[in-house]
Amino acid sequence: MIALTEKKSGFLNLLASRQVRHGILVAPLLIFFILFFVIPVGLMFLSSLNTPAVGTVELSSELTLKNYTRFFSRSSYLIAAGRSLLLASIVSFLSLLIAYPTAFLIARTEHPGRVTFLTLLVLIAMQLDIVIRLYGMMVILGDNGLVNQMLLGLEIISKPLPLMYNFLGVVFGLVQFALPFMILTLVGVLRGIDPSLEEAARSLGANRFRCFFRVTLPASMPGILAGTLLVFALSVSSYIVPALMGGFRVGVLPIHIFQQVMQMAQFQFGAAVGVVLFLISLTSIAVYLRVGSSARGA
Repeated sequence: MIALTEKKSGFLNLLASRQVRHGILVAPLLIFFILFFVIPVGLMFLSSLNTPAVGTVELSSELTLKNYTRFFSRSSYLIAAGRSLLLASIVSFLSLLIAYPTAFLIARTEHPGRVTFLTLLVLIAMQLDIVIRLYGMMVILGDNGLVNQMLLGLEIISKPLPLMYNFLGVVFGLVQFALPFMILTLVGVLRGIDPSLEEAARSLGANRFRCFFRVTLPASMPGILAGTLLVFALSVSSYIVPALMGGFRVGVLPIHIFQQVMQMAQFQFGAAVGVVLFLISLTSIAVYLRVGSSARGA
């Protein structure tokens, strides 16, 4: 009886020590999350409910919905919200379409040197600052850029194509920015697919295309889901890409937030726009996760 009690006590002590160790490991991340996400987002919510006051950022106990009434009563902000969603959806789809073949090639290449080379090509693009990369795209896509100059020289077009300072230019910029994230997310999942599944499908008579669409593609859905969500979140909240590639002509919610806070000093209304953007992004991600989980379950 005494031995059984001692064994039970030792097991409880071991469990408690594991919980303590796990708590210590998680504590830095939890503290960082609270300090730099929960508190700032909470303050933004509270500020959005304060009475609008130009140049004032102090929180008050007086709560009002004037900022949200202003947002939902003006069509320009509603159009900007829809444009942000449309832009993020298009960029997510194009990024997946372009990144999947590259990720598949990296995951299935067995030669270590080739894998390293291809991975470096992806990582090098991430090492450059986004502003530098966008200025490079402006040199390529501008009215006097390489693309238009080449097409004009070949007499394919009679005047420069509008590839910059519009919706299309923002799409180009965001896809270029998001591709490395999508590729790296897909590579990890594709490498984890058991080759025996494809071999079994091939042995049962499936050709390469049918094997891909019936085995490989469904098995890579977790990576597709994770990569698409990541790209969507980066795209819907991006400010620098619409500012440079769109020239402030493409009205998305991050542009409106910048204008309200930095140019007009209307911090409360800017916070309200930020809350709306946060809720739109959160709702879109929740719906996408629900649809994705249902599709995988089917």
